[in-house]
Amino acid sequence: MASCDSGSVDGLIAVSEDRYGPAMQTEPPRPTALEVEAELTAHVQALAGPHAIPRPEQLAAVTAVVAERQRTLLVARTGFGKSAVYFSATRMLRDRGWGPTVVVSPLLALMRDQVAAAEKLGLAAVTINSSNVDGWNDIEARINADEIDLLLIAPERLANPGFRRRVFDTLQSRAFALVCDEAHCISDWGHDFRPDYRRLRQLLSDLPSWTPVLATTATANQRVTDDVAAQLGDDTLVLRTSLDRESLHLSVVDLPDDGHRLAWLAETIDQLPGSGIIYCLTVAQAETTAAWLRSRGHDVAAYAGSVEPEQRLVLEDRLKANDLKALVATSALGMGFDKGDLAFCVHLGLPPSPVAYYQQIGRAGRNLDEAQVIAVPRPIEDAAVWRWFESVALPSEAVCQSALDQLNPFEPASIANLERWVNLGRNRLSTLLNILEVDGAVERVGSGWIRTENAWNYNHELAETLTSLRRAESTQMLDWASLQTCRLRYLREALDDHEAVDCGRCDRCTDHTWSHAPDRELVATATNLLRGGDVQIDARKQWPTGLAAPKGRIKPENQNQTGRALARVGDGGWNPLVEGLLDGSTTEVTDAMLSACAGVLKRWNWDARPLWICPMPSRRNQQLIDDVAEGLGTLGKLPVHRPVVMTATDDFYQAEQQNSAHQVEHVWGRLAIDPAAMPGPDLLNGPVLLIDDEVDSRWTLTVAGFCLLEAGSGPVLPFALRSR
Repeated sequence: MASCDSGSVDGLIAVSEDRYGPAMQTEPPRPTALEVEAELTAHVQALAGPHAIPRPEQLAAVTAVVAERQRTLLVARTGFGKSAVYFSATRMLRDRGWGPTVVVSPLLALMRDQVAAAEKLGLAAVTINSSNVDGWNDIEARINADEIDLLLIAPERLANPGFRRRVFDTLQSRAFALVCDEAHCISDWGHDFRPDYRRLRQLLSDLPSWTPVLATTATANQRVTDDVAAQLGDDTLVLRTSLDRESLHLSVVDLPDDGHRLAWLAETIDQLPGSGIIYCLTVAQAETTAAWLRSRGHDVAAYAGSVEPEQRLVLEDRLKANDLKALVATSALGMGFDKGDLAFCVHLGLPPSPVAYYQQIGRAGRNLDEAQVIAVPRPIEDAAVWRWFESVALPSEAVCQSALDQLNPFEPASIANLERWVNLGRNRLSTLLNILEVDGAVERVGSGWIRTENAWNYNHELAETLTSLRRAESTQMLDWASLQTCRLRYLREALDDHEAVDCGRCDRCTDHTWSHAPDRELVATATNLLRGGDVQIDARKQWPTGLAAPKGRIKPENQNQTGRALARVGDGGWNPLVEGLLDGSTTEVTDAMLSACAGVLKRWNWDARPLWICPMPSRRNQQLIDDVAEGLGTLGKLPVHRPVVMTATDDFYQAEQQNSAHQVEHVWGRLAIDPAAMPGPDLLNGPVLLIDDEVDSRWTLTVAGFCLLEAGSGPVLPFALRSR
C-alpha cells in the first residue's frame, strides 16, 4: 500500500510532532504457525464453546500478527468474532513474556462487554475512559506493575500528554501489542471519522517494526479500507470477509405519515419475535415513539445521548435480559452493543448512508437463525435530517482560519472566548480544535489553546469530495428504500463486498412483507398524540461569555417567561404543515392549525392571561406570522399591535449564526422598539404574547423580550409555530 503523506487527500490531518516515548528494542519470543493454530483453537473453544473452531480469517489474522509480525487490517461483518482474534493474540503473547495489549476503541459499551469476555481466557482487562475517572490512578499503577493483560482506552486518551507520558512510556519499556478497533474511525472517508484516532499514526511510527498491530472494523468500503491500510504501513495485510449475514431478513414498509407509522408499529411490535431495537434519527422522535408505545401497553424505553450513562447501562442490561421488548434508540446505541439473541431491528427513518445502516442492523441476529430487519422510511423528514448532517460536516476554510487567527503562541484562549470570533457551535468548535491539534497547528495548554509555529493549509479537495460523497450516499439510501431487487445485495455492493449475491430472504427475494394498513382509529389516535405535544421554550438566563455587551446574568425582570411551540422540527404532527408554510409550498394557515395553536395557549399554565399580541419581524415569511397573530387575536379577542418590534438593519438573519456568542452579537442592536406602535398603559403593563414562526437558539426571542421589557412591557410569553 502507498503511504499517506500530509499533502495528499489524507485529510485535514497532518502528523503531530509529539512522540510517545522511548521504544523497546528487544523482541520477545514469537509462537510458530502451528502453535498459533493449536492455541487459537483452544481459545475459541473457551470463548464460544467446546465444538467451536476458528474461522479461516481468524487464523490468518492471528498468524499474521503474532507469528509473522505483519500489521493487519481485518474487515469482517458484525458477529464474526473479531475480538476473539485479539483476545487470543493477547493470551499467546502474555504467555511468552510480552507486556499488555492496548485496544483503542471509541465504544464504552464494547469496552464493558470485552472486559467480561476477556476473563474467559484468564485475561485481566481494564478500561480507562470518561466513565471511570476515579480509578485511573489505580489502573495506571497496575499497568506499571505489569498486572494488566488487556488495556482498553478511548482514542481521546491519546490527546492527553500526561497519559501518554505515564502509560506509553511505561509500556514501551517492554514489548506490547496494539489493536485499533472500529478502525474506520481513522479515515476521513469513514462515516464515523474521529480526529483523535489520527494520533495513532505517530504512535505507530514510534513502535518497533516487530510490534504486533491489528486493526478491525465491520463497516469499511474499499476507499476506507485502502486509507486505513495505508496509515498502518506499506506492507499491511488486508483480510476481508463476506458481509453476508444469513440470519437477516430485510424488508421495507412504506406509509404516508408518522400517524400511520406509529399505528403500524403499535400493531406490529408484538408480532416480532424476541426483543430488539427501534432506531430513530433524533432524540425527540425516540422519546415520542417510546411514549406512544408505552401508552399502548408495550414495554419499551427511550435510549439516546441525553440519557445519563448510569441509566444507559441499566437499559442495556434490561434489554439483554429480555426485560424490555425494545429500546427506542438513536445512533447512541450502535457499535459495541452486543446481544446475541437480538431478534429484530426496526428503523423509523433511515440513516444517511448504506454503511451506517448496515452497521446498525448488524446489532440483530448474531446468534440466531433468523432476525427481522424492517425499515420504515420517512422521506421528507429523513432528507431534512440528512441535510442537517451535511451542513455540520466540515467547516469552511474561512471558519477554520478565523479560529487560527484568534490564537497566539503566548496566551491560551478558551473555547468560550473563541466562540465570539469563530462562527461554530461549541461541539463543532471543539472538534475543529482537535483536528488542528492533530495537524500540529494548535496546542492544548490547560483548558485553553495556543497557536504553534507550524503552517496549516485547508484541504479543499477533501472538503469538496466529502460533500459529494455524502450526497451520493444519501441518494443510495433513497434508491435502496424503493429498490425492486435484493436489498441485502445492494448494501453489500455499496460496501464493496465483491462476493455479494441475492440473499434469497428479503422482501424482494421472497413474497414476505410486513406491510399492512393500520387501523384508522389507531392512526387518528397517534396523529392526535403527535399534534398534541406542546413544546416548551425555556427562557435564557445568562448572556454568552466574552461579549462586550450584554454581559453576565439576565436579570429576572428582563427574562422571558417559559414559552410554547406548536411543533418540533422533524415531528410527524404539525411540523409538515409548518414546513410547507415556511418554504412557501403551502400558503394558507388552516382553521385546524389555528385551533391547535389556540389549544396550546389554553393548556399553557401561565400566571396571567396575555392582554395583547406582538408579532415578531421576519425576513422569511412575515405574512405567516401576521396571519397567525391575527387569527389568535380573533379567537382570543386580543388586540394585535405591530410593528412594535422592528429590525433596524437589512442583514438580520439568525439562521447563519452557529453559536450563542455570534447569535447574540448578530441580533443585539438589530432589533428596536417602535414606541408609536406600543399599546396604551392599560394593556402595556400586562402580559404580551410574542409570536414568531420558528425558534432555534432562542436568542432572537430573548433579545426581543428584553427590549419589550425595557420599554415597559409586562411579562413576555413567547409562542412559535415550531422549535428546533
